[in-house]
Amino acid sequence: MKVIAINGSPKKSGNTHHAIEMVFEELRKEGIETEEIVIGNKPVRSCIACGKCREIPGMCHAFKDDGVNEAIEKIKEADGIILGSPIHYSGISGAMKCFCDRLFYASNGTPEVLHHKVGAALTAVRRSGGIQGLDTLYKYLTYEEMMIATANYWTVIYGMLPGESEQDEEGKHVMATLGKNMAWQLKMREQGKDMAPPKGEKPRMNFIR
Repeated sequence: MKVIAINGSPKKSGNTHHAIEMVFEELRKEGIETEEIVIGNKPVRSCIACGKCREIPGMCHAFKDDGVNEAIEKIKEADGIILGSPIHYSGISGAMKCFCDRLFYASNGTPEVLHHKVGAALTAVRRSGGIQGLDTLYKYLTYEEMMIATANYWTVIYGMLPGESEQDEEGKHVMATLGKNMAWQLKMREQGKDMAPPKGEKPRMNFIR
């Protein structure tokens, strides 16, 4: 089994990375492979609503050179995904928002990318806005009917300078708990794959005609 974490921080070794590593540590103890993809230090383009991924799902057809499609191919082979972002103005980073918009929209017609996999989210913050950002990330996970891993508190860790989150003892405990719970859910999912309901087609309706 494998879990991929998407790091939306512009700092490759910042507190978002440290939080992801805290979760990864528990996953590795259970023999689960891990990989972190840092997208926050790259120019990730915003979705332009061209609709091409609805015609041919599974990739973004508008922009093919900013890492989104490469990440989609890797996520296809994974069993779980972690969305991790720093907090900028009480929300997730701009790169993370652009990345998730395109990842989840382009993947919606391709169940093997995200559907029914185990998903988790975490945020790193200096002081406030962590829960608001976390709520945004959870909305992506629910869109693909993912099995959401939780901890014993909201998965927000505190620190300003890179590495300061290592001093947040409660936050470290929460991230470790998230890792343990995610490992458990991944194992349950593996055993119950054959019992999962198929992805259904929902009627699309616009409220203004």
